[in-house]
Amino acid sequence: MAIDLAAMTWLNPPPSTELRDGALHVRSGDRTDFWQGTYYGFHRDDGHFLYQRRKGDFTAEVTFSGAYRELYDQAGLMVRADSTRWMKCGIEYTDGAKHFSTVVTNGNSDWSAFRIEHEFERLSLRVTRNKDALFIQYRTDRVSEWRMARLAWFDPSIEEVMVGPAFCSPQRAGFEAVFHEFTLTDPVSRDIH
Repeated sequence: MAIDLAAMTWLNPPPSTELRDGALHVRSGDRTDFWQGTYYGFHRDDGHFLYQRRKGDFTAEVTFSGAYRELYDQAGLMVRADSTRWMKCGIEYTDGAKHFSTVVTNGNSDWSAFRIEHEFERLSLRVTRNKDALFIQYRTDRVSEWRMARLAWFDPSIEEVMVGPAFCSPQRAGFEAVFHEFTLTDPVSRDIH
């Protein structure tokens, strides 16, 4: 489904956005990021995030593409309670290649990433919240089945979260991404296998 800007709110609006044929074309600000402490020692909360509020369990899906070229260029999906409790996942450019990346932050951030070995233009993400868990899946425009990326703990006492597309470019300005579709619905399934 096309991006509905009227139903969404920006946290840290980017310098450039354009809605064209239902797709949201964006360009990042300079040295933007979401990260809390671990390993690097810095605390950053100035990445770009377009969200809807949602209570309880849900499934969020987003399809996006990006012009990745600099270290840590990234785009994907975020689930957020506040600046110290959130999850972001998607494509992050590191070691000269596109990696599927997930950062879970509960006070401090952790980071997991794996290289996607085949070429692709668009990636789709599916994040399903079930009570204390976020089930994270992906598929590319060359692979039709959903693949599991991570099952992450998320504080079940948090009733309402913000959910939606997120992107940033920690090393530069001007990273360009396109969010082609975004949906937020009741959970599609509790099945993992």
